[in-house]
Amino acid sequence: MRSVGVRELKVYASRVLRELRDQRQPIDVTYRGRVIARLVPVDRSNATQEQIASVWADLDRLAAEIGNRWPTDVTATQAVREQRRDL
Repeated sequence: MRSVGVRELKVYASRVLRELRDQRQPIDVTYRGRVIARLVPVDRSNATQEQIASVWADLDRLAAEIGNRWPTDVTATQAVREQRRDL
């Protein structure tokens, strides 16, 4: 696995990221010879536009259902505070 020092990454960030994109292989980032991070290429989605639209439609339906069942006397802020209090 390729590694790159912090200084080299700072100077050649564009080149390193281009290599990451093109070769699709992780790159370790080192500081004083020790690995401190790993750059990993993002998986490309094989989802079609129809599948993506379907997911958004499902999320819209879910949001509407939550909205319909939400108590009228409780704000979202109050609900979050109550949940945090329970932690």
